[in-house]
Amino acid sequence: MPRNPKVDRSLSNVMQRGRGGLRKALISAFAVLATAACRQDRPEPITVVSWGGSYGRAVEEATIVPFTEATGIPVNLGAYNGGLAEIRAQVDIGNTQWDVVSLEIADAVQACDEGLLEPIDIDALPPGYDGTPAAEDFVAETQTVCGAPFLYASTVIVYNEETIPGEKPATMADFFDLEKFPGRRGMRRLAQANLEFALLADGVPRDQVYPTLSTPDGLDRAFRKLDTIKDEVIWWEAGAQPPQMLADGEVVMSTAYNGRIFNAQVLEDQPFVIIWDGQLLAFGQIGVVRGTPRLDAALRYVGFATSAESLARISRRISYSPTRRSGMPLVTTHLATGVEMDPHMPATPANEARALRYDWAFWVDHQDELNERFSTWLAR
Repeated sequence: MPRNPKVDRSLSNVMQRGRGGLRKALISAFAVLATAACRQDRPEPITVVSWGGSYGRAVEEATIVPFTEATGIPVNLGAYNGGLAEIRAQVDIGNTQWDVVSLEIADAVQACDEGLLEPIDIDALPPGYDGTPAAEDFVAETQTVCGAPFLYASTVIVYNEETIPGEKPATMADFFDLEKFPGRRGMRRLAQANLEFALLADGVPRDQVYPTLSTPDGLDRAFRKLDTIKDEVIWWEAGAQPPQMLADGEVVMSTAYNGRIFNAQVLEDQPFVIIWDGQLLAFGQIGVVRGTPRLDAALRYVGFATSAESLARISRRISYSPTRRSGMPLVTTHLATGVEMDPHMPATPANEARALRYDWAFWVDHQDELNERFSTWLAR
């Protein structure tokens, strides 16, 4: 049999290195094999994208850490400010980087209509804490084709008690009254909530807000009311901004997410007061981005995160209400401070009674045109 000169040279090199060299070569080879085996056994991480800040921390502590402990699946947590642009871009080019995303309900429904999300079978989600099937445990209004119901949250009016001497604001009309309560206002740079609040402040009954917004005259009325405070508004985009603006005295009142304000109140001892009158009560969902190659792991996370126990763990860290009936009694006190959570939750009977319920169907149909009109109004 003819000799192979390459093999001869390889053997010669090994022999020249001696026993020590051979031992090192073998150790190195085994290390490479062991590393490869570990990589094959280790589950691929999924990416969960949420709102960031105190909300993101609550989600991480209440769902992500225990999910990884229970399943071994690593989770990377990302943050964004909402909207569908980044999801559209990933799906359009077929390069899905995000797996599970927190969504406002109107965005979740629109994303489903556009084919940006995977369908989620409500019956495949875990039963309630008391064994009730998921479809019965979740509040009916929170269930859609592609989104898994998550938490109730609200946009509220907030003021800093130390910057408003004397009589305190108590209604939506007070937010728009610059003569009675002078000073800057903070508002989110978006049509949603601002148009509703403007009509409430102008005397439109809660049950007539969306019918009024559905007419040209009603829209004009909302923008005329916004005109009355436009020059005194500082616009915000991220949920962490209103508490900071209030603390700094940059504004005397602001629209804000109730959970962000709660955390500032109980963790930072900020003298903030929520006006529940006219709160815009909405619910969010989590969705799985269409085309993710990590679909099975993403759906496992969705099931874990939307259990009654997981939702209650979030609600004990930040004051957003579970969308599961069996999860609500599990929310007792704030985990870090022992504060009773009930007065701070947006969907409790007392606070819900003063709420305007967010009409997501209206915004699915009209948000593009109204956001465009709102942007044009801002630029004037």
